[in-house]
Amino acid sequence: MKIKITQTRSIIDRPLTQKLTIKALGLGRPNRSVVKNDSPQLRGQIRKVAHLIKIEEIQEA
Repeated sequence: MKIKITQTRSIIDRPLTQKLTIKALGLGRPNRSVVKNDSPQLRGQIRKVAHLIKIEEIQEA
């Protein structure tokens, strides 16, 4: 399964660890999206910045 991650909020005035997690996800600006393969490591990153992003699960055809 794949996950589409869209950044919804800015990382200005956020702790450094959250900024680095957003960068590691391949984001950096509001309304930017990436599609990644689901994994436990990715889920941990998502949980850390859940208040800054929106997640959609994509079913593979």
